[in-house]
Amino acid sequence: QVQLVESGGGSVQAGGSLRLSCSSSEDSYRMYAWFRQAPGKKREGVAGISTSSGATFYGTSVKGRFTISRDKAQNTLALEMNNLKPEDTAMYYCAAARLWVGGSFRERDYNAWGQGTQVTVSS
Repeated sequence: QVQLVESGGGSVQAGGSLRLSCSSSEDSYRMYAWFRQAPGKKREGVAGISTSSGATFYGTSVKGRFTISRDKAQNTLALEMNNLKPEDTAMYYCAAARLWVGGSFRERDYNAWGQGTQVTVSS
């Protein structure tokens, strides 16, 4: 069974930075993404990456502040988050898709999900 395991969450003050990591037990996925869900809100896509081309895509609320990357050798995914805001507070999930769907944040396009890691940003 494929496992995605997130780490790196925590608490930080507004303006600070955090780096999330996700390790995957399988290296055949074509697309990875980070999603987040705040209490009482729908889950939203944050950033994604193609495993073949390295092409990246971002949600509008994080563009310019967050950077997604992938280490092929380690088969890990990272999300560098800078200039964090209180509205970035959420549970962050790593997700993997067997097909490249051109920058999709549709949850049904993803085949595996991690358990999540909490990010809390205080003002």
